Amino acid sequence: MLQPLTGAARSVVEWVTMFHLAAVVVDPFAHESAWLLSTARRILEIYNGSDARTAFIVTGTPEQARQFLGPLADEFLVFADPDRAFVRSVGLERLPAWVHINHLGGLEASAEGWDPDLWRDAAEHLAERMSWSRPQIPAPGDPVPYTGAPALG
Repeated sequence: MLQPLTGAARSVVEWVTMFHLAAVVVDPFAHESAWLLSTARRILEIYNGSDARTAFIVTGTPEQARQFLGPLADEFLVFADPDRAFVRSVGLERLPAWVHINHLGGLEASAEGWDPDLWRDAAEHLAERMSWSRPQIPAPGDPVPYTGAPALG
């Protein structure tokens, strides 16, 4: 189940009925996630007009998600995952992470921590599937690579 900040929780399969899901998963209690917010925003914005639903998935309550994301919570679809059920279901080990979920609810691509090469590969896979533009990864101003924080806290 994915719980948006507003509205009812729905299963992942319900969220991807019409659109793939391209999401950045972040931990509001880890500096490693905060370091990547502007980069994540830039990458997600590329796909806003595509046939992918772009979102942040925050491993906290809706209130913690709003506080952590600030104005980004109003710019993007945001899901709260306080018990990290989504994180477990897709097998993430490090956050921040990039995930691409297809129409069947399956994990199509992912990248964990901030490894620009892996994020670029995952983002290019989505761009290919959506017949869409590819984001520049890394871009000037992006952080140096780092492993991220444990996904399960």
